[in-house]
Amino acid sequence: MRLATIIARKGINDDNKGKKHALHKLIEAADADYVWLQDDDVIPPSHTPDLQGDMIILPLRMEGGRSLVERLQIVEYAAIQELTMRMAKRGKPVMCSGANMIVKRTEWLNSWGAIHEDIPSGDDMFVLEDFKRRGLDIRACDDPNYTALVYAQPTWRAFLKQRMRWAGKAPAYTDKDIRRVGAIVLAANMLQIFCPLIILMKFPFEYALIKKRDPKASLFISFILELLYPWYIILSLLGGIIRRGLW
Repeated sequence: MRLATIIARKGINDDNKGKKHALHKLIEAADADYVWLQDDDVIPPSHTPDLQGDMIILPLRMEGGRSLVERLQIVEYAAIQELTMRMAKRGKPVMCSGANMIVKRTEWLNSWGAIHEDIPSGDDMFVLEDFKRRGLDIRACDDPNYTALVYAQPTWRAFLKQRMRWAGKAPAYTDKDIRRVGAIVLAANMLQIFCPLIILMKFPFEYALIKKRDPKASLFISFILELLYPWYIILSLLGGIIRRGLW
C-alpha cells in the first residue's frame, strides 16, 4: 500500500479557491492508495501504521511554552484526545483532524460532495461524518509510536481565533454521535455557570481523562481550565457563529 502526505497551502496550491479545492486537487493527483492530510505546523510521527481500513485515526499530543494560555491549551487538548481515542475505539468516532487522519484516497474523493465547500475549514470532520454515514471502516491506532505533534497557539488572540473557527462549523454537523457529545459537553458547562457546585462532579472525571493522556498534567492548571471552560465555550461558539462567514 502506498501513502502520500498531502499539505494544502493557501496561496500556493489552492488556485485562490481555498483549502478544500487545494486538497481535492492534490488528492486527485496523488499516486497513492492512502493519503495523510497534514498542516504545515504538524510534526508527524517517525513511524507509519499499517494501512488498513478506510480511515485511520492516530493519537495527537500538543506541546508549547510555559505561558498560561499555552499550558491551558495543552491540558484541554489532552482531555479532547483521550475522549477522541476512546470514542474511536468504541466504533463511534467523534473527532479527527488533518494532523491525525489517514484516509483511503478513493473514499476521500467519494466524500467530496459532503465536504461543505461553503465553509472555509472543517474538511476533516465533514469527511469523518460522511465515512460514518456510508458505513466505511474507521479504525483507531492508539499507539504512542504513531503520535503526531501539534503546537499550542502562543497568544490569547490566536487561541480564541482558532477556537472560534472550529466552533463556527459546529451547526453544520449532522452525525448523531458528534452532536450528542457536543450537547453533553455544552449542557454540563452551562449547568456549571448556574450551579458552580457541579464542578465537584465534573472535575474528577475530566481530570482523569487529562491524566490518562498526559500523566504530567498539572492539577492546578487543570482546575483553572475547569473554571474558565464554560465562559470559553460561550465565547468560542457565539464568536464562531457570528464570524463564520468572515473566515
